[in-house]
Amino acid sequence: MFRKLAIIAIAGTALSACQTPVVGQNTVGGAALGALGGAALGTLAGGNDTRNALIGAGIGALAGGAVGAYLDNQEAQLQQDLAGSGAAVQRQGNELVVTLPSNVTFAVDSADINPAFYSTLDQVAGTLQQYQQSYVNIYGHTDSTGPNDYNQSLSERRAQSVANYLISRGVNPVRVVARGFGETQPIADNNTTAGRQQNRRVEIRIVPLT
Repeated sequence: MFRKLAIIAIAGTALSACQTPVVGQNTVGGAALGALGGAALGTLAGGNDTRNALIGAGIGALAGGAVGAYLDNQEAQLQQDLAGSGAAVQRQGNELVVTLPSNVTFAVDSADINPAFYSTLDQVAGTLQQYQQSYVNIYGHTDSTGPNDYNQSLSERRAQSVANYLISRGVNPVRVVARGFGETQPIADNNTTAGRQQNRRVEIRIVPLT
């Protein structure tokens, strides 16, 4: 009985915090609050945490046949949002992956978003609000230069910065999860300058709720 009451208390606290999040470029915690609220709701419902949180927030699931058109339309809009920014969107199966290269998104060794990139993220946030029936997973990555623990921390802080910015621009925090992978998931050769530059990135992975 005590355990059930504790879970309910956690859910209430997390959701209350999410109603008036204080988020911004340098604020850590907005997306974490959303994830906590989702986890608590999922535990109470006895199912998939994030999915239950989204449904509990009134976001309906897509029927299987509607996923293709949903992703096609959203990809086309994101292509417009990112045009000329240095960022890119790619369809990977039933996911859309928006790749934000660190050289256009952040200063060297910094997790503060470049002000010049605000307008691009503003447009991305608007598209994410327009297409609400999806998870928004934000993953930070680095190259292999420097200590592992530093790279892990930097990747986490950069992912959180992007998450907080999107939330501050109206993206529902229940949809957002931020996570850093450090240097563990390279997409290019870390032994070359060009490869290291590709590996330094933040990915926004958009997965439809079905």
